[in-house]
Amino acid sequence: MVGQWDAAMGAALTEARAALATGDVPIGAVVLSPAGIVLGAGRNVREAEGDPTGHAEVVALRSAAATLGAWRLDGCTLVVTLEPCTMCAGAAVLARVERLVFGAFDSKAGAVGSLWDVVRDRRLNHRPEVVSGVRAAESSELLDGFFAEHRGTVRP
Repeated sequence: MVGQWDAAMGAALTEARAALATGDVPIGAVVLSPAGIVLGAGRNVREAEGDPTGHAEVVALRSAAATLGAWRLDGCTLVVTLEPCTMCAGAAVLARVERLVFGAFDSKAGAVGSLWDVVRDRRLNHRPEVVSGVRAAESSELLDGFFAEHRGTVRP
């Protein structure tokens, strides 16, 4: 099942790499229609736009909603390079995405199983299917390289 999401994760990784140009943390996301067509894409833009909500997932969800002309993204899939935080997991639930696919787990802020599990909380009215670990090594390497450079600890 993970293999079917490789191409979409490739598009999210392309978005993540583009975030490097603005000094943003390299996280990327795409939203797919039920037919697998990209409806929206996003990357972290917190630094570029001075926006604390400028996470890749939020940008991609907004883009997809604009494409559809509706906030409900029924049947859609959100694909993101890193496990979403609480804000982004909540946004995915509120947008009614059918499925959330992510690459690497985030032990520091992850809200899809690592620290919290927002998307599977039975108290909420919508719970998307979750697929994790898609091209996780590539996502992790991109992030590790970014943070190593920012901390001045260049990897061998």
